[in-house]
Parts: sequence; C-alpha cells; structure tokens
Amino acid sequence: MRHARRRIVRRVARLAAVGGLLLGGTMVTRAVASEPPGPSAAPRTLAQTASGAGADLVARLGGDRTAGHWVDADGRPVVAVTDESSANAVRRAGATAKVVRHSMSELRSAASTLRSAPRVTGTAWALDYRSNEVVVRGDRTVSGADWSRLTGVAEGIGEFVRMERVEGTFTTRLNGAEPILSTAGRCSAGFNVTDGTSDFILTAGHCGPTGSVWFGDGEGDRQVGETVAGSFPGDDFSLVEYAGGKAGDDADVVAVGDGKGVRITGTGEPAVGQRVFRSGSTSGLRAGRVTALDATVNYPEGTVTGLIETDVCAEPGDSGGPMFSEGLALGVTSGGSGDCAKGGTTFFQPLPEAMKSLGVRLIVSGREGAAAGAPAPSASGAAGAGASAPAAGADGTSLRARLTDRRNVGPGLLVVAGSLVALVATRWIRTEQDRKAYRRQYSATWG
Repeated sequence: MRHARRRIVRRVARLAAVGGLLLGGTMVTRAVASEPPGPSAAPRTLAQTASGAGADLVARLGGDRTAGHWVDADGRPVVAVTDESSANAVRRAGATAKVVRHSMSELRSAASTLRSAPRVTGTAWALDYRSNEVVVRGDRTVSGADWSRLTGVAEGIGEFVRMERVEGTFTTRLNGAEPILSTAGRCSAGFNVTDGTSDFILTAGHCGPTGSVWFGDGEGDRQVGETVAGSFPGDDFSLVEYAGGKAGDDADVVAVGDGKGVRITGTGEPAVGQRVFRSGSTSGLRAGRVTALDATVNYPEGTVTGLIETDVCAEPGDSGGPMFSEGLALGVTSGGSGDCAKGGTTFFQPLPEAMKSLGVRLIVSGREGAAAGAPAPSASGAAGAGASAPAAGADGTSLRARLTDRRNVGPGLLVVAGSLVALVATRWIRTEQDRKAYRRQYSATWG
C-alpha cells in the first residue's frame, strides 16, 4: 500500500512538471511574439495619447465641424462636433463624439469680440469645450458698471457666452521650484533651458524686466543670474541667464519640496481634462486638472492671452514655477485667483510657445524615460497620478518587477526552470528508491 501511494505521488509530480514546462514555453513564446516597449522610449501617458487622437480628429474635420476636444475621466478622447456625419467619423476613429450647437469658429469669434471690447481689469475668459461656451469671469475688483458693460457685449455675441463672478482677484503670483529673489519680489524658478552655449531659467515674464538680477537667498550672497529676455504683458515668460553660464548638475530636475524632485524628460501639449502638477516656492507641490485652453486674463499690469487654465491652486511667490505631467514640461505659472486654502483658478504660460520665441530648448534627462534621481513625491499624491512617479521607464524598474512582468520572458523562464528542477528531482528520487530496493533484495538473496 505504501509503495502504491509513492508511485501515485511520483506520477502526479511528473505530470505537474511536464505541465509546467508546457505552460512556461507558451509564456515565453507569447512574450517574444509581443513586441515590448523599448527601454529608451520616452514615456507616453494615456492623457497624451488621447489628446493626440482628439487633436488629429479636430484637425482633419476642421473648425467649422468641431468645437474642441478633451480627455474624459476614463482617459478616453472626446471630440465636440456640430453634425451627425462628423460624429460618425469620430466614433469610427475610436473616440467619443459629443454633438454641440456652436463650432470652434464661433467660439473663437466670440473671444475675438471680447478682446476688442474696452479692457476691464480683473476679468478673464476662456473657451469651455465641454459646455460649448465662452466663460467670462470677473473678480471682486470689477465695478458694477464695468461688469454691466461687459455683460452687454456678451449678450450681443449670443447665448453661448456665460458670465461668472469669482471670489478673490486675478493677479500675477509675484511676491518651482526653488525661490529666486530680486528687488522686484520673489518668484519661483521654472525649467532649465539652453541655447547650446549658455543655460537659463525659463520663468514668468512679470517676475522682472530685462536686467533684473536674481539671488538664491534673502541675504543676496548667492547670485543666480540676470534676466536677459522676456515678454509681458501679451505673453508671460522671461529668460534668466545663469551667472556662471551653466545650470550645473541635475539641471533636468525640478524641485517639488522636502528635498525631492521630478526628472523632466521632454515637453508636451496639455489637454483639457488632463491631470497636472504645479510646484512653487510658496505652496509647494499641488495637483489639479486642465479646465480650458487659450485663456485671456486682464491683469492690473496688462492683458495676457493664450494661457492654460487649470483648477490648481497657487499663491504669491509661486509665479514662474513649473507645471508638468508624467515628467513632461507643460508651462510656467502666470497668475490666477484664490489660494490653496480655498482653492481657485491658476493660469500658465505654455512652454513650447515661450521656448520657440526665445530660441531655446529644454534641458532634459540624458536617459529618456529613466527614473528620477531624486525620490518621487508621494504625500501630495503626485506619484499616484504618475506625474512624477520614478518608474517611468525600464531603467527605473527593479529586477523583481521585470521578472514578474507577464509581458517579459522572465516569468516564463522561471516556470520552465522550476518545472525542470521538479522533473529532475522526481527522476532522481525514483532512481534512488529503485537502487535501495535492489540492494535490499540482493542482500536478502545473498544471505
């Protein structure tokens, strides 16, 4: 009876080992057949992919048949269209279509009419793709007479212009992103850029005019650099040339507080609905979403157009600080309303436009898609959204993670190796048992 049980156990073990060999071989075959992402490929987020698909559809269908695109809560591209045939084209492309009344051409015409009206300080407007409206906001500094006059302009445009009053005031956030100080006040360093010869800080234009000298401490002992170019109002960007000409080590990392940083791997175009992060020397790292593009703000100092509107909070001193998502640089902080206790609206100068105008390029990691050298922030939720998670590419993944990733050959090889060990072990155990049985039989016969 005992020998029968042993034979059954050995037979089951051999069958399991053979099954493991077959399973491991299948896993290896599938992993090899599927082309894994290259380790040097730049990270690409779901929001970026969806935004690219939406932008392609809008470009193909045109401004008279579409009214913008955005990313929904599930990361899928949504395109606003004005007719059913365009909606069918969007659905065939794998995106979600929303039929609306007013085209992008109409929305932009309305924004143009608002720009040509008498300027009212403390107002802002942007195109809200999701509601298919132009939203005009006025802060508490706008008088009743000015608001009434602007409301009359909006009514003349049409019912798709929505008027809103907001708390607080629309101001530049002068008083990242490490703090930089001058006689004009305190700002936050944005992104490091270069023209191939010298390195610069790209920050907000309202932080200081050309010739402003910046320091890295309140005592004025450590000179950072001098503003050599910029644009404000109209745009809101400026270029601070490093005093030594070079940005130094970790020039591709932006500070997010508590000695932590995020490595920047490239630039990107934001999408409405995309989750983004902002860092500043006053309020640190904050998160939110893009709510509108091509926004116009009438600051007390002047009007700035073409801004990114978000619901990320900001406070004085955060001006010029970087906005990014998934390690991609998107813009620098311009201004807004509210604070980080009550919330508010914050506007950003898009980065590609500023770099093109200044003739510079972003200093990025030499290992595209590599992990950040500094720990990623976690307390404020950045790592959860992926904006600064260190595992952006193959270099940032651990050996254990690679071995257990089903898209790689590692798991299959582990199963094959374990099955071979089990098969050899069962064979060796059977051989030993047979040898011992033979010796017992031989001894009994000889005796």
